[in-house]
Amino acid sequence: MLEDIRESSQGLTAKIILGFIILTFAVAGIGSYTNSVDTSVAEVNGEKISKSDFDKAYQSQRNRMAQQFGEMFETLSADANYMNNFRNGVLDNLINERLIDQSTDDMAIRISDERLKNTIRQMPEFQVDGVFDNNRYLAIINQAGFFQSSDFRDYLRVEMTRRQLTQALIGTEFSLPYQEEMIASLQNQKRDIRFATISAQQFRSTIELTDDEISQYYADNQDRFQTQEKVKVNYLTLDVNEIAKTIVVTDADVESYYQENISNYTQAEQRQLAHILIEFNDDEDAAKTKIDALLARINAGEDFAALAKEFSADTYSGENGGDLDWMERGVMDEVFDEKAFALPEVGSISDVVKTEFGFHIIKVLDIKPEHTKPLSEVRDELFTKISENQAQDKFFELQQEMARLSFEFPDNLDDAAGAINGSVKTSDWLSRGANATPFNEPKVIDAAFSDLVLTDQVNSDVIEINDDLAIVVRLNEYQPATIKPLSDVEAQIKETLIAQKASDQAKSLADELLAKFNAGEDISAQLAEISASFELKSDITRNSADIDRSISNKAFTLPHPAEGQISAATVTTSKGDIALLEVQAVKEGEITVDANLGQQLVSQLAQSAYGSYVEALKVDAQITRKALNETVTQY
Repeated sequence: MLEDIRESSQGLTAKIILGFIILTFAVAGIGSYTNSVDTSVAEVNGEKISKSDFDKAYQSQRNRMAQQFGEMFETLSADANYMNNFRNGVLDNLINERLIDQSTDDMAIRISDERLKNTIRQMPEFQVDGVFDNNRYLAIINQAGFFQSSDFRDYLRVEMTRRQLTQALIGTEFSLPYQEEMIASLQNQKRDIRFATISAQQFRSTIELTDDEISQYYADNQDRFQTQEKVKVNYLTLDVNEIAKTIVVTDADVESYYQENISNYTQAEQRQLAHILIEFNDDEDAAKTKIDALLARINAGEDFAALAKEFSADTYSGENGGDLDWMERGVMDEVFDEKAFALPEVGSISDVVKTEFGFHIIKVLDIKPEHTKPLSEVRDELFTKISENQAQDKFFELQQEMARLSFEFPDNLDDAAGAINGSVKTSDWLSRGANATPFNEPKVIDAAFSDLVLTDQVNSDVIEINDDLAIVVRLNEYQPATIKPLSDVEAQIKETLIAQKASDQAKSLADELLAKFNAGEDISAQLAEISASFELKSDITRNSADIDRSISNKAFTLPHPAEGQISAATVTTSKGDIALLEVQAVKEGEITVDANLGQQLVSQLAQSAYGSYVEALKVDAQITRKALNETVTQY
């Protein structure tokens, strides 16, 4: 049969058909390479903001909110409207950043390589004992997701360029004394008010709900009844503190370490020095003549400190008799050091010493000889240090082994656990919000909800929580987000609808009474019919604690009362009741300008200036936004 097929395929017709098929695939293949799908979420003056950039910014902001607000943010994230505004806020920030980047480019604002390098070297995050450490630098930026140092440098260059522009914008803002006085007066203003509270509770008994109303509310507010997706994971941790408990340090280890690092326990010779400095200025010969004369006077017995105070060009030390305080070799100019530490004893005075700063006469005020701490003084410290070092070395060794085995055996953690002498544990149910340690770390939660763990159902990569703790997770159980059945939330819906309708009825009545009140009618009797009456409050402030905050807020937004005019309004209180409010008098506040008020005002003006600048950029910009999907890629 195969032979028949082979022979048939040699015919002209078969070759034409075969050629047509090949051509079809070739054309389709070319099309697949030349056609690309635009997944950008916005375009700013021709520059696209990619979906990937948006996803990263969204997830980063979401993680920050979850850490800051915990369960409160988890509740908010169940509200579809809130999360829609949240996503649009993230996109707004990305658009603003792109406009600022384009503006800095137009103005040719640049950050030099040298400044960038110095900034990185001076960042305390990358220092060990006050000195830049390249290994720490690489480890930290890798943990932050910058796997090439050039990626981090590019990121930092952009941030520094943006900061340079924004600082130029906000650095010119200032406040004037009269502005501060006006603000202080407004902040300290007091008002006399009266209000009557119309309780919504009295209308609840008259409200009837239909099944259709309940069903409609349930259908319109599905997002409120959604349970959050949750995951339970098996996990394996590697903790340097646990490893340290297994480390045994011997006396021989301590002795060896002490001898190898004895310089760390040796205090170099220190000298308390004084000097008299005569600068060259424009006449070196005159300076030499002057310093020689001073040396002669010192050698003749005149007081060194008095001459230093009178003649030394180093006025700071001169005020203290030329005292430069204690110093070691290498602090001063090389020639200065050589002469100063060659002087034989306390009280010795040098000849004239020439450096790039001028001519010096040096005196030794005191000497602390070189001193090495004996092993007995540092033995306990060394036991701890060696244990920590060995534990850290073992930690990195076991971390590599844990990473290798969890990758080679992706369907379980048992092999990795055996290699590091650890045990596999199971977490409680985890959400994307607040969780207990170590699942309060965003990168651990990101891994727990990643496609790798949830969809592929394999071990995660090793997650370095910090320098001392690493973790690997794998799926144990997953609970997707679901909508609670109506039967579970029906009572909650009824309570919500009754409260809304009761408040609406109270508001309707309050509006009627307000209209009569503004017309000059006495409404006391009508208020009494609903068990309400006016309550007087004098000298309330913006932060009065003895009245509902919504009432005080409304009171300070109403206009000043004038002759023949009533300043009144209705306001919904925090309990859902309705207050009918009247402002009767406004009392100007005392002008007491706080020391921080000027700074606060400048900060507000600076924020306003920055916002105005961005809005001005938007006026002439071509900005295209695209609809944001609710599903956001997790990183």
